Amino acid sequence: MAGTSARLLSLLSLLQARRDWPGQLLAERLAISDRTVRRDVDRLRELGYPIHATKGPAGGYRLEAGSDLPPLLFDDDQAVALAIALRIAAASGSGIGEAATRALATVRQLMPSRLRARIDTLEVSAVRGPSGSAATTDPETLVALATAVRAREIVRFVYTRWAHEGTAPTEPGPARRVEPHHVVSRAGRWYLVGWDVDRGDWRTFRIDRLAVRTPNGPRFVPRELPDGVGVAAFMSARFKGSAGGDQWPCIGKVVLDLPAGEVAPYVGDGLLEPVGGGRCRLVIGSWSWAALVAQLGRFDTDMEVVSPPELRAEFARISKRFARAGAAATAP
Repeated sequence: MAGTSARLLSLLSLLQARRDWPGQLLAERLAISDRTVRRDVDRLRELGYPIHATKGPAGGYRLEAGSDLPPLLFDDDQAVALAIALRIAAASGSGIGEAATRALATVRQLMPSRLRARIDTLEVSAVRGPSGSAATTDPETLVALATAVRAREIVRFVYTRWAHEGTAPTEPGPARRVEPHHVVSRAGRWYLVGWDVDRGDWRTFRIDRLAVRTPNGPRFVPRELPDGVGVAAFMSARFKGSAGGDQWPCIGKVVLDLPAGEVAPYVGDGLLEPVGGGRCRLVIGSWSWAALVAQLGRFDTDMEVVSPPELRAEFARISKRFARAGAAATAP
């Protein structure tokens, strides 16, 4: 059985997690008797926590909110989660960044030294990206990788790839050795940016798909990201499929037979300008010429390809493929 202080902290954490707790369920979660639950509730009341009790077979407890509520207590996992959230908010570039930085400094001062050391290792970055589904990531893995970034130690892990999102994972690959550069939050997912020692190149890894091996490898001298860019520009370029700067590898210019106002909501980071006569000029990019043709095709209008020749050639190639598909569909 846990000590009294640790047990009180666990009880308070449970009471903060949901509105009502049956007494029997609290006893089961804490592996203690109903009588011990009642004694621990009394101790929390003596500390100033307003806990309301209901009697009877279905009786339970509720931690009431109010202006006299004492300072909240956090267990280790909650403290790490809070630090991660505040660091993301501080690095997000939003209007609450400065307030989040102050809040993190306040929280850090109140933490015991063992937690303060863990929080100090959490050097993470937040970069903007399209909204996406969040992926569950182990906080201990985040701490381990952030610690390695700070200590400049090579990390070893096994990385599992998925053929397609939502499918079953493939077999785990061989162990990877990576010089960790940044732990990054993007669109609800966590990534490790680092130099892959065995492949001799920069890589990004989804953290929810890797299993860290211990101990870490030797220390290393940090490298600069390609072209001296920041981590946000690096991540943006990688997600665009570009090995160079933060731009799409395939960029085309077309004139659409549509007013600019109808096109504007769908151009993303493209450049749009009206050209008169109910038409508009659009400069837009994608990761491949075929993808760019598909992106332009969704406007469902006549268009003129201004440049480059590669885009015009891809339209010709795709049109032949679609023509064959249409002919096959009408054949007896």
